[in-house]
Amino acid sequence: MRDDADSPNRPQQPAGSTASRREFLAAAAAIGGPLLVSPREARGSQASSRLTLGCIGCGGRGTWIADLFQKHGGYEIRAAADYFQDKVDAFGEKLGVPVDRRHTGLDGYRQILDSDVDAVVIESPPFFHPSQARDAVEAGKHVYLAKPVAVDVPGCRTVEESGRRATEKGQCFLVDFQTRTDAFYREAVKRAQYGDIGRIVCGEATYICGPTWGEQAQWLEENPGDPEMRLRAWGLDRALSGDVITEQNIHALDVASWVLDAAPVKAAGTGGQKARAAGNCWDTFSVSFTFPEDVLVTFCSKQLGAGWDDICCRMYGTDGTLDTHYFGEVSIRGRLPYKGGKIPNLYGAGAEANVADFHEAVTRGDWSNPTVAPSVRSNLTTIVGRTAAWRGAEVTWDEVMNASEVLEADLSGLRS
Repeated sequence: MRDDADSPNRPQQPAGSTASRREFLAAAAAIGGPLLVSPREARGSQASSRLTLGCIGCGGRGTWIADLFQKHGGYEIRAAADYFQDKVDAFGEKLGVPVDRRHTGLDGYRQILDSDVDAVVIESPPFFHPSQARDAVEAGKHVYLAKPVAVDVPGCRTVEESGRRATEKGQCFLVDFQTRTDAFYREAVKRAQYGDIGRIVCGEATYICGPTWGEQAQWLEENPGDPEMRLRAWGLDRALSGDVITEQNIHALDVASWVLDAAPVKAAGTGGQKARAAGNCWDTFSVSFTFPEDVLVTFCSKQLGAGWDDICCRMYGTDGTLDTHYFGEVSIRGRLPYKGGKIPNLYGAGAEANVADFHEAVTRGDWSNPTVAPSVRSNLTTIVGRTAAWRGAEVTWDEVMNASEVLEADLSGLRS
């Protein structure tokens, strides 16, 4: 169902290939010794076994990442589900899923949960993530979940609880952020947190790219009022996607909250739908976040025009600057410099690392699920910024959390 999680026009390149910033944007520890595994743990938990998978969401991103799971060698894809028959059939033909294990409709994923697979990979539109992940955990499946984890505060809380339940039940729950797998990012963030740039005073985060969702916009324009076309064009629907600040810009804001190891106290913002006519998602945001200790982080994003493309986070301290780029170099400049290095293809390499980490966690019996809490925090950070921008007013973290506003997607006219 989900076409491309970060940028709907992104060419799906083979793992290990090098993608330019333009191609990506415009087209958008190792665990120690073996652990004893209890009988309650899911099938496939022996280190020598292959894990069986069911894939929920068979669009561009879902098919691309399923191919990475297959190439890893430690997985067998047994089932797939997507609302649309054409998507699940294309997925099944490419990845060898039998016809009787291809499921459609809004509830097709439940047939995967009723099957004997060990784990599920959730790559559906973000609106569906909380309920599908919750149901998967309750069905005893390990969960590999795409970002963002949810589109609203209640959804984030559901994912937070599902992560806790997974740990309690002896199941793995991993959220697929690529930046947190990279050695340069990890080292630079660690040094900044240790004080190598001094006291952090302020920062900036940006997600700048050209027009996206062009094909989906055309679908909506040519099929006004068609509920299935609305679902196909989920990236242009606020409730289905969470708007661009949550669905895509979360990459930049995730790094900011990671470096500061904190959630913002408050935010003020603005933005709008400046160039794109279809759908109700904005194509530009500008938000000022205030983090603890009065650290101000300015954020901006655009999905319009041509020119400069970047996913960047910089943090400015009294003794230096941390400079990170999803498609470029990661470094520290100042009194205690860190040369870092250039990242050739974080989009592919990061996903490959997460696929490997997921297998490692399941087979070794590590249910600590460390990606859940920071992913929820980053997701909530985008929602606070989004709320401030939508209202054109300052909002506090506590205000947004307590309000728990729900985004209701229009699913009328769709098959269950």
